[in-house]
Amino acid sequence: QVQLVESGGGSVQAGGSLTFSCLASVLIYSSDAMCWYHQSTGKQREFVAAVTRVGERNYAESVKGRFPISRDSAKNAVYLLMSSLKPEDTAVYSCTGDWAIGDYWGQGTQVTVSS
Repeated sequence: QVQLVESGGGSVQAGGSLTFSCLASVLIYSSDAMCWYHQSTGKQREFVAAVTRVGERNYAESVKGRFPISRDSAKNAVYLLMSSLKPEDTAVYSCTGDWAIGDYWGQGTQVTVSS
């Protein structure tokens, strides 16, 4: 069983910044990729960003240049640095990892961006 715990959500005005953290109960180095997704009210969950085991990064077009993803394997942590936030970034953000034993998700953390 893998546990992922996110932190760092909150309310911020447009143009502001937040940093998300995701702490895993197992070695994140053993996962193929660690990712962030978000889900806005009434919408499907959408991909935000990913970092692979070898350090390759992928981003949704809507967040490129604004939400760099990083990881610290020594701390089993993944981070999402969110800047230039927009009201349309309002959503519940969740981290997920892909391990040989399966995919696991955190509980999610809410971000609300006001205009």
